[in-house]
Amino acid sequence: MSLFVFAGGAQFAAIEIWTFPVPVFALVVSTLLINSRHVLMGVSLRPKLHALSGPQRVIGCFTLADENWALAERRATVRPISPTYFFVMGVVFWANWVVWSFVGALLGPVLGDPRRLGADFAFTAIFIGLIVSLRSGPRSGAVIAASAVTAALVRAVIGSPWHVLSGALAGIVATAVVPVDQARPR
Repeated sequence: MSLFVFAGGAQFAAIEIWTFPVPVFALVVSTLLINSRHVLMGVSLRPKLHALSGPQRVIGCFTLADENWALAERRATVRPISPTYFFVMGVVFWANWVVWSFVGALLGPVLGDPRRLGADFAFTAIFIGLIVSLRSGPRSGAVIAASAVTAALVRAVIGSPWHVLSGALAGIVATAVVPVDQARPR
């Protein structure tokens, strides 16, 4: 699955809800909700990928993940994103995902329940680190807070995977209503 589905959150969700008979509708809906954030990541990167042709953008965005999206956003603040940078970064992330998924599949039965080791928090910790690294002022802090609080509340009240879409929508609404920081030009 990791070879063709480069979407860790969707894979984790699929594994959690996979039963027999396979709940196809639930799998499709959860995958769409969890990966809806890729639309926002693609929109934010689009103006920064002007050095890539249309087909290069499509192929390069196949390997788009939260981590390399954050790295591309960070790089775009200091220099243009070149096709070489975008493709090499994507291939490295994809290959890393495939290799470590394979290692995890082999070692998983030996290690047992990841919660016993605290490893179940790793995914959350990565997202927190990405968010903190991209915060650039009071406005982004307000958007992050709106998104995080909404996602946490929806997760507690309704459950997964609705918290992902709810957090994204709250972030979009906050972006639209929170005034632009006066100290930093856009």
